[in-house]
Amino acid sequence: MSFHTDELDVQARVGVSTRSAGIRDFMPDQHRTFFAALPHVFLATTDAEGWPLATLLEGEPGFVSSPDPRTLHIQALPGSDDPAFGTIRQDHEVGLLGIDFGTRRRNRANGVVSAVDATAFTVAVKQSFGNCPQYIQRRIASRAVAAAERVRRLESLDNDARGLIARADTFFVASRSRAGVGPAGGVDISHRGGNPGFVRIRGNVLSIPDFRGNRYFNTLGNLLGEPRAALLFPDFESGDLLQLQGETTIDWNPAAADLFEGAERIWHFRIARGWLRPRASVLRGAFVDYSPVTLRTGTWMARG
Repeated sequence: MSFHTDELDVQARVGVSTRSAGIRDFMPDQHRTFFAALPHVFLATTDAEGWPLATLLEGEPGFVSSPDPRTLHIQALPGSDDPAFGTIRQDHEVGLLGIDFGTRRRNRANGVVSAVDATAFTVAVKQSFGNCPQYIQRRIASRAVAAAERVRRLESLDNDARGLIARADTFFVASRSRAGVGPAGGVDISHRGGNPGFVRIRGNVLSIPDFRGNRYFNTLGNLLGEPRAALLFPDFESGDLLQLQGETTIDWNPAAADLFEGAERIWHFRIARGWLRPRASVLRGAFVDYSPVTLRTGTWMARG
């Protein structure tokens, strides 16, 4: 089965059926060569208490390799300054997302860690699928010299974190399925994009419009059963990374979507904790243009 029970529940709730989705238990050759050409990959993992974490792994092209259609080998691990440090463990689930920002191409590979050592880990791929290029802003990716500074642990958003979120046109969300949903469950990381300001900040609650996508509802299906999630906001100019953990709620009321043009529904993320890691990433991305579908979305509108 391509979907677990909570994903099917969301699909039924919104009146769609995508049971014949292109989710495979192996990677086609084009996905294998795609991952191998990337200098970065986005990773979802879980901490010791089961909270999802979202992070970024980087290396020279080829640091991700695929020795066979059901295996990915990643020659990198979260560093000691990353809240995801030490979370890559044998037999634990992970989610991987590769994006080429220059072409808007993206592919996902979720699975289980089959081996890990001091510098690398291997994933037995259980789910492999491509995603459409919607809402991906085009950038010319480059690499800077790593210059990580002291990590700032956050119990609530400070001015720098608020500013990063307010400027963001891209972020990533890590989620996991609840226990008992069947073999299609697991850990996942997905991309979200919009015009700057598409994430609304009210105190320690972020409100996020859910735009029309591939109709798989992998993220919302996970959040329906397990509300804990993690967000990653990269700053493509400075290399700053903002990583957050929190609990989510989904507003299914159609009136809520009226608050944001182009949204089908809204979901909320209440921040539990966070980490601001200045200049932690070598990834830079000179902005080229917005996705055409991003330009058809609006901004937050006041009601009452």
